[in-house]
Amino acid sequence: MSTPTTRTDATITDITVTPIAVQDPPLLNSVGVHQSYALRAILQVRTDAGLVGLSEAYGDDPTLDRLNRASAALAGLSIWDLNGLNRRVAVALGEVAPDSPTELAGAPSVAKAIASTVSAFEVALYDLQGKATGLRVCDLLGGAVREEVPFSAYLFYKWAGHPGAEPDSFGEALDPDGIVAQARRLVDRYGFGSLKLKGGVFPPEEEIAAIRALRDAFPGHPLRLDPNANWTVETSHRVAEQLSGVLEYLEDPAGGIDGMAQVAARTDLPLATNMCVTTFDDIPPAVAAGAVRIVLSDHHFWGGLRASQKLAGICETFGLGLSMHSNTHLGVSLAAMTHLAAATSNLTYACDTHSVWQVEEVIEPGAIAVRDGAVRVPPGPGLGVTLDEDSLARLHEQYLRCGIRRRDDITPMRAVHPDWTGARPRF
Repeated sequence: MSTPTTRTDATITDITVTPIAVQDPPLLNSVGVHQSYALRAILQVRTDAGLVGLSEAYGDDPTLDRLNRASAALAGLSIWDLNGLNRRVAVALGEVAPDSPTELAGAPSVAKAIASTVSAFEVALYDLQGKATGLRVCDLLGGAVREEVPFSAYLFYKWAGHPGAEPDSFGEALDPDGIVAQARRLVDRYGFGSLKLKGGVFPPEEEIAAIRALRDAFPGHPLRLDPNANWTVETSHRVAEQLSGVLEYLEDPAGGIDGMAQVAARTDLPLATNMCVTTFDDIPPAVAAGAVRIVLSDHHFWGGLRASQKLAGICETFGLGLSMHSNTHLGVSLAAMTHLAAATSNLTYACDTHSVWQVEEVIEPGAIAVRDGAVRVPPGPGLGVTLDEDSLARLHEQYLRCGIRRRDDITPMRAVHPDWTGARPRF
């Protein structure tokens, strides 16, 4: 007599891509300022076994177009056929026009457009595999080497509120005192053990002063500074000299592999990047030039969870440090990031997250949160998070009303600085 088994061979029958808009505070960066709403997309991948896999991606028009074009090609695909997913997406998109939802993660390319599309569906397939087997995504990735993933407090210069709007709960942070107060709030509330300042906003001397103020206020916390390639090589040299021994690492001070290599040649500060090394083709020249010592991975851009594990192995081979980049994201992405980081043995630095800045959410509460500076791996099968259908509907309606269809940090900055161009490097 045969033993009954649970069905695990599900295939895709239908995919829903729902664009949403979430409130975003006026966070300043090298390009400009965040709009009042950030765009995301929630994917629901349904199967003939009645399972639904979740994923989260950017929600700008070019991304939505790619997601919808790929969705039409995935019917009948097994939830286990990840190589088939890569092939079908590549064929469906063809020579898609290169485009990126943010200028802060390196230059756009066809390869990156395809990789980001693959990633969105791959996460949903891993969620489905976990639901079919009762396993967590981190277990499907080889097993958790840590049950808690450390994250860093992400500090921003910011206005009190968007022009014409009421101040938000964080208020203004435009000088060292404001940054220290912001850091104190995040550390007290979430227990962060390391601090990262988004720089490239004010003249470097002002940002050096902010870092020194953070060092005085938090003497035991590792510090990072990320000007998003808004400095020249000479400015980068000057800042690196003044902050040597103060920073844990300096992220993307200058643009490109060549610019980063010139900075690296004259400082003992480790340089990190999520701008000049964003594809596998970037790794050989960056290693040859000694341009970076830390790569900030991002499964959204690198091609998914498997590609991110491949990147981790390459970093280990070449002795490069590894951490994780983030952008405005919600709980589905945070869950995917946490599972990936939990299964990555050579994660050498705490990860980035924007989650503390988000006041709206699309998953049911309680599954995932930052506590004591870390996020515990959700215990449920797959990603371990459940979609809040009411919130999804509300945020979709917000998307329809807000009128924003792609990220633009330059135009809202012109409301305050009419001649703003966002051109880099500025200092």
